[in-house]
Amino acid sequence: MSDQSTQTRTSLIDRWFLAHPATVDETYFQHMRFAGGFAFWLIVAGGAALAHAAIPAVCETTAGRILRKLVARMDARH
Repeated sequence: MSDQSTQTRTSLIDRWFLAHPATVDETYFQHMRFAGGFAFWLIVAGGAALAHAAIPAVCETTAGRILRKLVARMDARH
């Protein structure tokens, strides 16, 4: 295997897995944890919005409250 092949593989790994987390001063796994938690709460907010769509008296402010907290978390990182 040539050095160029190893270098290409390293640059792909860096570009796909390491470059973006580094822009927010995180490791790959720290970023995975943050993004995974963010995704979890987006799914919960979506479920609350769906429940509210079907039965307007339930979850009246849940989705909005979750989204405001997520925006605050995102803003605090940058």
